[in-house]
Amino acid sequence: SLDKETQARLDNLTKPTGSLGRLEEFAKKFVEISRIENPKLNNKVIFTLAGDHGIADEGVSAYPKEVTAQMVLNFLNGGAGINVLARCAGAKVIVADLGVATDIDIAGLRKKKISHGTKSILKGPAMSYEEAVQSIEAGIELFEDEYINGIDIVGIGEMGIGNTTPSSAITAVITSCSVESVTGKGSGINDEKYRTKVEIIKKAIEINKPYSNDPIEILAKVGGFEIGGMTGVILAACARRVPVVVDGFISGASLLLASKLEPNILDYIYASHSSVESGHKIILDYLSLKPILDLNLRLGEGTGAAIAIPIIETSLRMLNEMATFTSAGISNKDNK
Repeated sequence: SLDKETQARLDNLTKPTGSLGRLEEFAKKFVEISRIENPKLNNKVIFTLAGDHGIADEGVSAYPKEVTAQMVLNFLNGGAGINVLARCAGAKVIVADLGVATDIDIAGLRKKKISHGTKSILKGPAMSYEEAVQSIEAGIELFEDEYINGIDIVGIGEMGIGNTTPSSAITAVITSCSVESVTGKGSGINDEKYRTKVEIIKKAIEINKPYSNDPIEILAKVGGFEIGGMTGVILAACARRVPVVVDGFISGASLLLASKLEPNILDYIYASHSSVESGHKIILDYLSLKPILDLNLRLGEGTGAAIAIPIIETSLRMLNEMATFTSAGISNKDNK
Protein backbone atom coordinates (compact mmCIF):
# COMPACT_ATOMS: atom_id res chain seq x y z
CA SER A 1 0.00 0.00 0.00
CA LEU A 2 0.99 3.65 -0.44
CA ASP A 3 1.35 4.09 3.34
CA LYS A 4 3.83 1.21 3.62
CA GLU A 5 5.73 2.44 0.53
CA THR A 6 6.03 5.94 2.01
CA GLN A 7 7.32 4.57 5.30
CA ALA A 8 9.84 2.40 3.45
CA ARG A 9 10.96 5.43 1.41
CA LEU A 10 11.37 7.55 4.57
CA ASP A 11 13.41 4.76 6.17
CA ASN A 12 15.63 4.49 3.08
CA LEU A 13 16.53 8.21 2.95
CA THR A 14 20.19 8.94 3.74
CA LYS A 15 19.76 9.47 7.49
CA PRO A 16 19.35 7.33 10.59
CA THR A 17 15.83 5.82 10.74
CA GLY A 18 13.34 8.29 12.23
CA SER A 19 15.99 10.98 12.71
CA LEU A 20 13.88 13.71 11.11
CA GLY A 21 11.27 13.13 13.78
CA ARG A 22 7.91 14.78 13.27
CA LEU A 23 8.84 15.98 9.77
CA GLU A 24 8.61 12.34 8.73
CA GLU A 25 5.19 12.08 10.35
CA PHE A 26 3.97 15.24 8.51
CA ALA A 27 5.15 13.95 5.13
CA LYS A 28 3.63 10.51 5.62
CA LYS A 29 0.34 12.04 6.73
CA PHE A 30 0.23 14.27 3.64
CA VAL A 31 0.69 11.28 1.31
CA GLU A 32 -2.00 9.37 3.22
CA ILE A 33 -4.46 12.27 2.85
CA SER A 34 -3.76 13.26 -0.76
CA ARG A 35 -2.94 9.75 -2.10
CA ILE A 36 -0.19 11.44 -4.13
CA GLU A 37 3.18 9.70 -4.02
CA ASN A 38 5.35 12.82 -4.50
CA PRO A 39 3.16 15.70 -3.35
CA LYS A 40 4.13 19.30 -4.12
CA LEU A 41 2.59 22.46 -2.71
CA ASN A 42 2.04 24.61 -5.77
CA ASN A 43 -1.25 26.10 -4.57
CA LYS A 44 -1.43 27.09 -0.91
CA VAL A 45 -4.63 28.85 0.08
CA ILE A 46 -5.65 30.43 3.38
CA PHE A 47 -9.31 31.27 3.92
CA THR A 48 -9.82 34.17 6.34
CA LEU A 49 -13.53 34.48 7.09
CA ALA A 50 -15.10 37.48 8.82
CA GLY A 51 -18.27 37.88 10.84
CA ASP A 52 -19.64 40.06 13.62
CA HIS A 53 -21.24 39.04 16.90
CA GLY A 54 -24.18 40.52 18.75
CA ILE A 55 -22.45 39.62 22.02
CA ALA A 56 -19.63 42.13 21.25
CA ASP A 57 -22.04 44.86 22.42
CA GLU A 58 -21.82 43.39 25.95
CA GLY A 59 -18.17 44.41 26.28
CA VAL A 60 -16.54 40.97 25.98
CA SER A 61 -13.70 42.31 23.81
CA ALA A 62 -10.97 44.92 24.21
CA TYR A 63 -11.97 46.33 20.81
CA PRO A 64 -15.18 47.87 19.43
CA LYS A 65 -17.23 46.00 16.84
CA GLU A 66 -16.23 48.42 14.03
CA VAL A 67 -12.78 46.85 14.04
CA THR A 68 -14.07 43.74 12.20
CA ALA A 69 -14.91 45.72 9.04
CA GLN A 70 -11.75 47.85 9.39
CA MET A 71 -9.62 44.70 9.57
CA VAL A 72 -11.33 43.23 6.50
CA LEU A 73 -10.15 46.33 4.59
CA ASN A 74 -6.67 45.85 6.06
CA PHE A 75 -6.64 42.21 4.83
CA LEU A 76 -7.63 43.31 1.34
CA ASN A 77 -4.95 46.02 1.35
CA GLY A 78 -2.35 43.40 2.30
CA GLY A 79 -1.38 45.03 5.59
CA ALA A 80 -2.47 42.55 8.26
CA GLY A 81 -0.49 39.87 10.07
CA ILE A 82 -2.01 37.14 7.91
CA ASN A 83 -0.98 38.93 4.70
CA VAL A 84 2.66 39.19 5.76
CA LEU A 85 2.88 35.58 6.98
CA ALA A 86 1.03 34.24 3.93
CA ARG A 87 3.49 36.08 1.67
CA CYS A 88 6.34 34.34 3.54
CA ALA A 89 4.59 31.01 2.98
CA GLY A 90 3.78 31.73 -0.68
CA ALA A 91 0.10 31.33 0.10
CA LYS A 92 -2.91 33.11 -1.37
CA VAL A 93 -5.31 34.68 1.14
CA ILE A 94 -9.02 34.56 0.37
CA VAL A 95 -11.03 37.01 2.46
CA ALA A 96 -14.76 36.46 2.77
CA ASP A 97 -17.56 38.36 4.50
CA LEU A 98 -19.90 35.86 6.14
CA GLY A 99 -21.65 38.25 8.47
CA VAL A 100 -19.90 41.58 9.02
CA ALA A 101 -22.25 44.13 10.60
CA THR A 102 -21.56 46.77 7.95
CA ASP A 103 -21.63 46.43 4.18
CA ILE A 104 -18.17 46.40 2.63
CA ASP A 105 -17.74 46.98 -1.06
CA ILE A 106 -14.15 46.45 -2.08
CA ALA A 107 -12.50 44.55 -4.90
CA GLY A 108 -11.30 41.10 -3.96
CA LEU A 109 -13.75 40.49 -1.11
CA ARG A 110 -15.76 37.27 -1.45
CA LYS A 111 -19.30 38.12 -0.43
CA LYS A 112 -21.17 35.39 1.41
CA LYS A 113 -22.98 37.55 3.94
CA ILE A 114 -25.75 35.68 5.72
CA SER A 115 -26.78 38.53 8.00
CA HIS A 116 -25.34 41.72 9.52
CA GLY A 117 -23.78 39.93 12.48
CA THR A 118 -25.30 37.37 14.84
CA LYS A 119 -27.85 38.25 17.51
CA SER A 120 -26.78 38.52 21.13
CA ILE A 121 -26.61 35.01 22.62
CA LEU A 122 -27.74 36.52 25.93
CA LYS A 123 -31.16 37.15 24.40
CA GLY A 124 -31.65 33.94 22.43
CA PRO A 125 -30.02 31.99 19.58
CA ALA A 126 -27.18 33.59 17.61
CA MET A 127 -28.93 32.65 14.36
CA SER A 128 -31.68 30.44 12.98
CA TYR A 129 -31.04 26.79 12.16
CA GLU A 130 -31.39 27.68 8.45
CA GLU A 131 -28.74 30.40 8.77
CA ALA A 132 -26.40 27.94 10.47
CA VAL A 133 -26.79 25.55 7.53
CA GLN A 134 -26.30 28.49 5.16
CA SER A 135 -23.03 29.51 6.85
CA ILE A 136 -21.63 25.97 6.49
CA GLU A 137 -22.76 25.87 2.85
CA ALA A 138 -21.11 29.26 2.24
CA GLY A 139 -17.80 27.78 3.42
CA ILE A 140 -18.25 24.78 1.13
CA GLU A 141 -18.95 27.13 -1.82
CA LEU A 142 -15.88 29.27 -1.04
CA PHE A 143 -13.67 26.19 -1.10
CA GLU A 144 -15.26 24.77 -4.27
CA ASP A 145 -15.01 28.12 -6.11
CA GLU A 146 -11.28 28.17 -5.47
CA TYR A 147 -10.70 24.44 -5.92
CA ILE A 148 -11.14 24.77 -9.68
CA ASN A 149 -7.99 26.96 -9.67
CA GLY A 150 -6.12 24.22 -7.80
CA ILE A 151 -5.58 23.82 -4.05
CA ASP A 152 -2.90 21.54 -2.57
CA ILE A 153 -3.24 22.63 1.05
CA VAL A 154 -5.70 24.82 2.96
CA GLY A 155 -5.26 27.03 6.01
CA ILE A 156 -8.26 28.46 7.85
CA GLY A 157 -8.58 31.57 9.97
CA GLU A 158 -11.05 34.28 10.95
CA MET A 159 -11.77 37.83 12.02
CA GLY A 160 -14.66 38.81 14.26
CA ILE A 161 -14.63 41.05 17.31
CA GLY A 162 -16.04 39.07 20.25
CA ASN A 163 -15.65 35.67 18.59
CA THR A 164 -13.74 33.96 21.40
CA THR A 165 -17.02 34.15 23.38
CA PRO A 166 -19.07 31.89 21.03
CA SER A 167 -15.97 29.70 20.60
CA SER A 168 -15.78 29.17 24.36
CA ALA A 169 -19.50 28.36 24.46
CA ILE A 170 -19.17 25.80 21.63
CA THR A 171 -16.10 24.26 23.29
CA ALA A 172 -17.76 24.00 26.71
CA VAL A 173 -20.85 22.34 25.21
CA ILE A 174 -19.03 19.81 23.00
CA THR A 175 -16.18 18.85 25.37
CA SER A 176 -18.29 19.11 28.57
CA CYS A 177 -15.48 21.14 30.17
CA SER A 178 -16.28 24.02 32.52
CA VAL A 179 -16.81 27.48 31.05
CA GLU A 180 -13.93 28.81 33.20
CA SER A 181 -11.49 26.27 31.80
CA VAL A 182 -12.29 27.04 28.14
CA THR A 183 -12.46 30.83 28.47
CA GLY A 184 -9.40 33.02 28.04
CA LYS A 185 -8.77 36.73 27.79
CA GLY A 186 -9.27 36.84 24.04
CA SER A 187 -8.11 40.19 22.71
CA GLY A 188 -6.49 41.02 26.05
CA ILE A 189 -9.32 42.05 28.40
CA ASN A 190 -8.74 42.85 32.09
CA ASP A 191 -9.72 40.59 35.02
CA GLU A 192 -13.04 42.32 35.63
CA LYS A 193 -14.09 41.99 31.97
CA TYR A 194 -12.91 38.39 32.04
CA ARG A 195 -15.22 37.54 34.96
CA THR A 196 -18.11 39.22 33.11
CA LYS A 197 -17.25 37.21 29.98
CA VAL A 198 -17.38 33.91 31.91
CA GLU A 199 -20.79 34.86 33.38
CA ILE A 200 -22.11 35.87 29.95
CA ILE A 201 -21.07 32.52 28.43
CA LYS A 202 -22.67 30.59 31.31
CA LYS A 203 -25.90 32.58 30.93
CA ALA A 204 -25.91 32.14 27.14
CA ILE A 205 -25.60 28.36 27.54
CA GLU A 206 -28.36 28.39 30.19
CA ILE A 207 -30.71 30.47 28.02
CA ASN A 208 -30.11 28.60 24.74
CA LYS A 209 -29.59 25.06 26.09
CA PRO A 210 -27.41 23.91 23.18
CA TYR A 211 -26.98 20.41 24.65
CA SER A 212 -27.65 18.56 21.49
CA ASN A 213 -25.82 15.99 19.46
CA ASP A 214 -26.65 18.16 16.48
CA PRO A 215 -23.61 20.40 15.84
CA ILE A 216 -25.68 22.60 13.53
CA GLU A 217 -28.02 23.34 16.41
CA ILE A 218 -25.04 24.20 18.66
CA LEU A 219 -23.73 26.54 15.92
CA ALA A 220 -27.17 28.17 15.56
CA LYS A 221 -27.66 28.68 19.29
CA VAL A 222 -24.24 29.97 20.40
CA GLY A 223 -22.01 30.18 17.30
CA GLY A 224 -21.01 32.67 14.63
CA PHE A 225 -21.28 32.95 10.85
CA GLU A 226 -17.51 32.82 10.28
CA ILE A 227 -17.32 29.79 12.60
CA GLY A 228 -19.91 27.99 10.45
CA GLY A 229 -18.06 29.10 7.32
CA MET A 230 -14.78 27.58 8.49
CA THR A 231 -16.65 24.36 9.35
CA GLY A 232 -17.81 24.26 5.72
CA VAL A 233 -14.29 24.86 4.36
CA ILE A 234 -12.97 21.98 6.51
CA LEU A 235 -15.67 19.56 5.32
CA ALA A 236 -15.27 20.53 1.65
CA ALA A 237 -11.47 20.26 1.71
CA CYS A 238 -11.52 16.86 3.40
CA ALA A 239 -14.06 15.58 0.87
CA ARG A 240 -11.54 16.53 -1.86
CA ARG A 241 -8.58 14.97 0.02
CA VAL A 242 -6.99 18.37 0.55
CA PRO A 243 -5.14 18.60 3.89
CA VAL A 244 -6.42 21.32 6.24
CA VAL A 245 -4.14 23.32 8.52
CA VAL A 246 -6.26 24.66 11.37
CA ASP A 247 -5.25 27.89 13.10
CA GLY A 248 -6.07 28.66 16.75
CA PHE A 249 -8.97 28.68 19.17
CA ILE A 250 -11.79 29.97 16.95
CA SER A 251 -10.95 27.75 13.99
CA GLY A 252 -10.59 24.99 16.62
CA ALA A 253 -14.24 25.53 17.58
CA SER A 254 -15.12 25.09 13.88
CA LEU A 255 -13.11 21.89 13.84
CA LEU A 256 -15.08 20.60 16.85
CA LEU A 257 -18.32 21.20 14.93
CA ALA A 258 -16.95 19.65 11.73
CA SER A 259 -15.71 16.56 13.59
CA LYS A 260 -19.17 16.16 15.14
CA LEU A 261 -20.66 16.24 11.64
CA GLU A 262 -18.06 13.82 10.22
CA PRO A 263 -15.58 12.19 12.67
CA ASN A 264 -13.35 10.87 9.86
CA ILE A 265 -12.14 14.37 8.96
CA LEU A 266 -9.66 14.31 11.84
CA ASP A 267 -7.33 12.19 9.67
CA TYR A 268 -7.11 15.13 7.24
CA ILE A 269 -6.16 17.81 9.77
CA TYR A 270 -2.88 19.40 10.83
CA ALA A 271 -3.06 21.44 14.04
CA SER A 272 -0.76 24.36 13.27
CA HIS A 273 -0.03 25.54 16.80
CA SER A 274 -1.18 25.64 20.40
CA SER A 275 -2.73 29.00 21.16
CA VAL A 276 -2.34 30.95 24.40
CA GLU A 277 -6.16 30.70 24.72
CA SER A 278 -6.80 28.02 27.37
CA GLY A 279 -9.75 26.57 25.44
CA HIS A 280 -7.56 25.76 22.46
CA LYS A 281 -5.40 23.26 24.36
CA ILE A 282 -8.62 21.62 25.58
CA ILE A 283 -9.84 21.30 21.96
CA LEU A 284 -6.55 19.77 20.79
CA ASP A 285 -6.53 17.28 23.67
CA TYR A 286 -10.19 16.41 23.11
CA LEU A 287 -9.54 15.72 19.42
CA SER A 288 -6.15 14.01 20.12
CA LEU A 289 -4.30 16.43 17.84
CA LYS A 290 -0.68 17.32 18.50
CA PRO A 291 0.20 20.87 17.39
CA ILE A 292 3.14 21.51 15.07
CA LEU A 293 4.21 24.71 16.89
CA ASP A 294 3.82 26.47 20.21
CA LEU A 295 4.72 30.14 19.77
CA ASN A 296 2.33 31.83 22.25
CA LEU A 297 0.21 33.10 19.36
CA ARG A 298 -3.30 34.46 19.85
CA LEU A 299 -3.94 36.62 16.80
CA GLY A 300 -6.13 34.35 14.70
CA GLU A 301 -6.68 35.34 11.04
CA GLY A 302 -4.99 32.08 9.98
CA THR A 303 -1.54 33.29 11.11
CA GLY A 304 -0.58 30.03 12.86
CA ALA A 305 -1.62 28.07 9.76
CA ALA A 306 0.54 30.36 7.58
CA ILE A 307 3.61 29.62 9.73
CA ALA A 308 2.96 25.85 9.81
CA ILE A 309 2.41 25.40 6.05
CA PRO A 310 6.12 25.96 5.18
CA ILE A 311 7.06 23.34 7.80
CA ILE A 312 4.75 20.83 6.12
CA GLU A 313 6.23 21.85 2.77
CA THR A 314 9.73 21.26 4.19
CA SER A 315 8.69 17.72 5.15
CA LEU A 316 7.44 17.02 1.61
CA ARG A 317 10.64 18.35 0.02
CA MET A 318 12.64 16.08 2.32
CA LEU A 319 10.57 13.11 1.14
CA ASN A 320 10.84 14.06 -2.55
CA GLU A 321 14.39 15.40 -2.81
CA MET A 322 16.60 13.53 -0.35
CA ALA A 323 18.76 10.76 -1.77
CA THR A 324 18.12 7.20 -0.65
CA PHE A 325 20.90 4.87 0.48
CA THR A 326 20.39 3.00 -2.78
CA SER A 327 20.47 6.05 -5.10
CA ALA A 328 23.48 7.59 -3.36
CA GLY A 329 25.39 4.31 -3.18
CA ILE A 330 25.86 4.72 0.59
CA SER A 331 25.96 1.64 2.81
CA ASN A 332 23.24 1.70 5.39
CA LYS A 333 23.26 -0.14 8.68
CA ASP A 334 21.42 -3.19 7.30
CA ASN A 335 23.41 -3.31 4.12
CA LYS A 336 27.07 -2.76 5.02
